[in-house]
Amino acid sequence: MYRIMLADDEGIVTDSIKFIIEKEFGGLCETETAKSGRAVIELAETFRPDIAFMDIQMPGINGIEAMKEIRRTNSSTLFIILSAYDKFDYAKEAIGLGVLDYLNKPFSREMIVDVIKRAMEQIDSAKEKRRQELSIREKIETVTPVIESGFIYSILFQESQDVTDNYKNLLGIEEEYGYMLVLSVVDADSDSENPVGSGIKVQSEYTKIRDIIKGRLGCVTGPLLSNKIICYFPQKHSRMEYSDRVKIISRAEELQEEILNKTGFDTRIGIGTVQPLEAASDSYKDALGALHVSRAGVAHASDLPVGCVYEPDYPMDIEKKLFAAVSSGDVGMTREHAARFFSWMREAHPDAIMDARLKCLEFVLWAEHLSYESGGMTYHFMHRSDYLPSVMECQDFNALESWFTGKISEAARNVTVKKEEKLGSLVEEAKRFIADNYANDISLDEVSGRVDVSPYYFTRLFKEETGETFLEYLTQLRIEKAKEMIKDPNASIKDICTKVGYADPNYFSRIFKKAVGMTPTEYRTENII
Repeated sequence: MYRIMLADDEGIVTDSIKFIIEKEFGGLCETETAKSGRAVIELAETFRPDIAFMDIQMPGINGIEAMKEIRRTNSSTLFIILSAYDKFDYAKEAIGLGVLDYLNKPFSREMIVDVIKRAMEQIDSAKEKRRQELSIREKIETVTPVIESGFIYSILFQESQDVTDNYKNLLGIEEEYGYMLVLSVVDADSDSENPVGSGIKVQSEYTKIRDIIKGRLGCVTGPLLSNKIICYFPQKHSRMEYSDRVKIISRAEELQEEILNKTGFDTRIGIGTVQPLEAASDSYKDALGALHVSRAGVAHASDLPVGCVYEPDYPMDIEKKLFAAVSSGDVGMTREHAARFFSWMREAHPDAIMDARLKCLEFVLWAEHLSYESGGMTYHFMHRSDYLPSVMECQDFNALESWFTGKISEAARNVTVKKEEKLGSLVEEAKRFIADNYANDISLDEVSGRVDVSPYYFTRLFKEETGETFLEYLTQLRIEKAKEMIKDPNASIKDICTKVGYADPNYFSRIFKKAVGMTPTEYRTENII
């Protein structure tokens, strides 16, 4: 049903258009008429027309002013201007008001029918676009909680930075920093917090609580883990001002009250410190620490005697990014952050060469510790006996920086190199086993068990290293061995089939033809010795 408003002070005009509409479009359209500018505005407020035929010259408020007023409350109405020829230039003032067309009086039936059909098409197109937008929005609303949960999981389980960055991009997060908030549901029927019992009870109300959190705080909201909901707040800056800390605590208290009023659940909230995204798990630990140390309803880690407090200008964000780069084996980023941290030492404390030596030694030892943990290096007790003498020999910042950058980059490089060596050796061992046993009925489980990794992980690792799946590699090896044997005219095709691991000659022939482009017999004919 299309709602059409006819605005003209000449009754014969509105009657003519109404007659044409009823004749051509029947029950598709509902029409209403008005004869003055004021009447048009009042009618539009209640009738809310899809299409409005507007005369420029009407008693009282003219057509242009009436259209401006209607546009304030109804942005979708399509206007069709009715104007005498000598008023047409005046009608052009309505260009910015969403005018579909201008009709000069007198108009014909064809003109009215044509412009209404075009208006209907535009209305239908707008409705379809709106329907699609709502459908997309509905899908986004459905998938967003899944993406947000994945983002929170990637932080908690400290997955690779690439995984976290992918979630970050999907959520449209541009900020490099953020902090975590942990909301813990308290079992009102018990004197103590019961994670299992509270978690079971709150499960049925999770969606409602999540909606309250999103509405009140607008943050990334994770899943219900035991009796806790974990949230992430992106931040532009590496530090939170005191006033901002007060605000988030106040908003968290309001959140508690709303959850209690709407669900009946008591809650406690811990808020972590601002950290670089790659170190967001530290903020989560801070938030948990705030929950455990304080029994207050809302506790911020910065307000409590937990954790380490650094001097105001200490570049903690650079330090965290540096060790995150080392852990991931990113040599380029390790060198970049190492240079930034060293620049801070040089500029902030130009006379503290001894303190700089100690800090460089501390950082290198910790970077190597991270490398050991990741399997990137093999620990030797005497391995670093020359570190202290080497550092003490650095008489200026330039020499110290060279030693520092070299050692910490080496730790990062070892993370990647040693992992690649280990993974490569696993694949080589698997390839040797396949080469020794291709004639037998070997399986993926048997080969993965041989190298002591799960079939799922082995499948992915083998494909990454060789470019082929296990079955593709085994088949190709068997075919190559068969091609060598077939060149011997005295060798039976049936025997060759068995020797390369196939029990069924017909199946072997099909596999061979698929790989080589001809049957074993045809291949022998072309390649006879």
